[in-house]
Amino acid sequence: MSVTKLPSRKLNQDVSRAKRAADEGSVIITDRGQPAYVLLRHKAYRRLAGDAPTILELLDQPGTEDIGFDPPR
Repeated sequence: MSVTKLPSRKLNQDVSRAKRAADEGSVIITDRGQPAYVLLRHKAYRRLAGDAPTILELLDQPGTEDIGFDPPR
């Protein structure tokens, strides 16, 4: 997997080039010479993100619906 650096100015001028580069690997988009964003294919993003549960799924605990909760003010 290759990594391509692309200034944001060039990205604005040629989005197709950035997309083609993302087919080969990550594209680091720089702003004033500093890394600012990363462009990659959705498949690569999903692989990195994994199938982690959402915050709602983490907080959902079946069987706790009837527990009273009255927090102090």
